[in-house]
Amino acid sequence: MKFEEVIKERFSTRMFKNTPLEKEKITKILEAGRLAPTAKNNQPQKIYVISSKEGLEKIDKVTPCRYHAPVCLLVCSDKNIAWTNQENYSSYEMDATIVATHMMLEATNIGVNNIWIRMFERTNVQKEFNLPSNIIPICIIPLGYKEDNCNPSPMHEQRKDLTETVEYI
Repeated sequence: MKFEEVIKERFSTRMFKNTPLEKEKITKILEAGRLAPTAKNNQPQKIYVISSKEGLEKIDKVTPCRYHAPVCLLVCSDKNIAWTNQENYSSYEMDATIVATHMMLEATNIGVNNIWIRMFERTNVQKEFNLPSNIIPICIIPLGYKEDNCNPSPMHEQRKDLTETVEYI
């Protein structure tokens, strides 16, 4: 797909089929994340691919928003290796967000539906998946194929005009 088509086509999928996701597609999605830019190229992202019954049950314990997706990417960031400036600003969350966006757009590009989830308590995710304290959960991206009757939310097409969001100075 052309990039313009990808960004117009992508929407938050809230109804997934129980169809397994091909390993090749998962790898392609992960590769898009690997190529994403990060501050100072420190690459603090840590991605957990969750597809086992036990892993998906853990996702269901920490959020009601898996929507029956057969695979979830738990996108985290390592605070210990993220770039930090002299004002003590750390890029860990921004870096993981860029990585997640790249993966969602590549998923859409190859016909895999997805949604960004941040409806969870970070401490619950860390505890459930036994993550070290330096690994911070940023989002969960359920992946799969949408149900036939799954459509974008009614507000999906509503976008502000550029004059409302952009100012030239």
